[in-house]
Amino acid sequence: MRVLVTGAAGFIGSQVADLLADDGHEVVALDALLPQAHGGELPQWARRHAPVIGDVRDPDLLDRLLPGIDAVCHQAAMVGHGLDPSDAPGYASHNDYGTAVLLAAMHRAGVRRLVLASSMVVYGEGRYECDRHGPVRPAPRRLADLAVGRYDPTCPRCSGALTPVLVPEDAPLEPRSTYAASKLAQEHLAAAWARQTGAGVWALRYHNVYGPRMPRDTPYAGVASIFRSALTSGLPPQVLEDGRQRRDFVHVTDVARANLLALTTPPPEPLTPVNVCSGEPRSVGDLAAALAAAMAGPAPLVVGGARAADVRHVVADPRRATELLGYTARVRFAEGIAALATDPLREPAALPV
Repeated sequence: MRVLVTGAAGFIGSQVADLLADDGHEVVALDALLPQAHGGELPQWARRHAPVIGDVRDPDLLDRLLPGIDAVCHQAAMVGHGLDPSDAPGYASHNDYGTAVLLAAMHRAGVRRLVLASSMVVYGEGRYECDRHGPVRPAPRRLADLAVGRYDPTCPRCSGALTPVLVPEDAPLEPRSTYAASKLAQEHLAAAWARQTGAGVWALRYHNVYGPRMPRDTPYAGVASIFRSALTSGLPPQVLEDGRQRRDFVHVTDVARANLLALTTPPPEPLTPVNVCSGEPRSVGDLAAALAAAMAGPAPLVVGGARAADVRHVVADPRRATELLGYTARVRFAEGIAALATDPLREPAALPV
């Protein structure tokens, strides 16, 4: 199979490109080298596929690259929490407009297979149950509650405590950040394209991805990278809230394998979303403590507070990925975090000016 991988020099995209090539597929690599993710020279690991340096928003470039392509693996995106709402035009341009340009070019070239890198952020808060009222959708957390250390959402009907449960793919979608809104828009654009063309799309909703090649020293990086940067500098990782907020940390090699499985498996619906996760939920405090121990660094410092777009618990239900793709994560949390202590990361990225 001949596959166009966008974002092929990036953290996840480079791992996908390597795995595809190792499996015998021909990779056409494209990357814009956004300064938020890339610093210094193109990393050695990205040179293997001789990436075309260009922008997915360039229709002429896509028209040159797409003829003869069997499938597209769309990893290119502006990611992370970012700085503040001034990032919104960048997210909309790179993620949403870029996806629209790509889909239009795929239509012109007759390419009908797409694997889209989506995200767990489309869910907003995770799924909760109330002892009295069953499954409920909690209201957004109030700043006044966060300020006094009340971090867990409550039942909107009785104000009682809620129990977080696994989040399936049919859960309500309620993005809470600009990045999250842009990822949901990507899914909607791809679904519309699929219905109009008879194409098929897998929307892989990545959970908290970590591992080698993560960007470091940038607000656009994931929390694992931020913690490691602190520990490398001899500082304790600073954990927001009380550290008990739960996530699913999934290793990047497992994410790459999910992409390979999706590229070689027809989706049952025009757009089929699946959680790509480890199935091994952990707290952010667990992550910080495990990484500090692996790096023989100072213990984490729980500092309270919360970012406005943060949610409390998002823990994925892994069953659909297993049933439809045959995907089950292989890298266990303890093993992956121990390796992260010495994994090669990207050079410090440049920030926008």
